[in-house]
Amino acid sequence: MANEDKKLDAEGKVDELKGKVKAEWGDATGDMSDQIAGRAEQVKGKMKQGAAEVMDEIGDAADAVDGDKA
Repeated sequence: MANEDKKLDAEGKVDELKGKVKAEWGDATGDMSDQIAGRAEQVKGKMKQGAAEVMDEIGDAADAVDGDKA
């Protein structure tokens, strides 16, 4: 995984964790706004992690093509 991929994956994990905390806080306090915002942040984090995985797969495929040309 390239540095950019790793950075995006780490950001995604942080966003997902922050979202989970916010959603749990919303659950505990009964604040629907925090529940929704937290779950949205979790989704954002998962999307970043997914994008990082796709970028990694594309990089691997590009490396394989370059290796075949050698």
